[in-house]
Amino acid sequence: MKKIKTIILVSLVAAAAVWNCHRQGNEATSAKAELTSSTHKSDCPETSPVRLLDVIIPSALPSQIKEYRGFVLSFNKTNHTPNYVAWELLPEETEGISSRSGKFWQDPDIEGCPSTADYVRSGFDRGHICPAADQKWDPQAMTDCFVMANICPQDHNLNAGAWATLEKRERRWAQENNGLIIIAGPIYTDNDTRTIGQTQVRVPSAFFKVMLSHRDHRPSAVAAVYPNMPAHGNMTDYFMTVDQLEEITGYDFFHALPDDIENSVEATFNPKDWK
Repeated sequence: MKKIKTIILVSLVAAAAVWNCHRQGNEATSAKAELTSSTHKSDCPETSPVRLLDVIIPSALPSQIKEYRGFVLSFNKTNHTPNYVAWELLPEETEGISSRSGKFWQDPDIEGCPSTADYVRSGFDRGHICPAADQKWDPQAMTDCFVMANICPQDHNLNAGAWATLEKRERRWAQENNGLIIIAGPIYTDNDTRTIGQTQVRVPSAFFKVMLSHRDHRPSAVAAVYPNMPAHGNMTDYFMTVDQLEEITGYDFFHALPDDIENSVEATFNPKDWK
């Protein structure tokens, strides 16, 4: 397990070197303050989902923030993929009557948003970052989930395999922990020069996901990184601390938490919390 984690970290550490610039806020802070319709505030202002969904990313990264029904994302017009997608998944949202839409759509309000045609015969799936199965609770949320701004080129075996397995596990954890904060996105390195489609959508070398349980008991968080290829082994082989993920991406997650809690949950994870 340690060997696999080491391989993942070594292969992606170049990203940290590129992105490890001064962590400054972007327009996300002001935009997130307006979120009310699709998020759920807890009693403690420091841990309200509106603030926990906020991510500080390197100022050099292009970022257009947009709120959709059920999730918010930061879109990168250069890569034509999201920098990250963030949402809270509550227990009652893990079930629903809204069927899978399947109708991918291009958002004219997102600069650089690709079309579904960019993925045709590309060899990659249109991989959801926020999964459709997390949006069954609301018809508009299901429709929004298929926006191409929420999509990345993803290896089919990863998309239908280990990544889908992790998504199913998240829904169980959301039920057990009275909800989860989930933030996910692609990871790029300097060597990721392959593009697909007329829009030249950039293919990432890996994907990250970070999850925070904070509602019913002491906060607990875990991060995961999956290379954009078939993923073998156990799920825990790909787990790491939030601090390790921040080193790879240059992002600052959960900065709204009180410093002592943030430092604690990001420095380690308890495998018993993430069986």
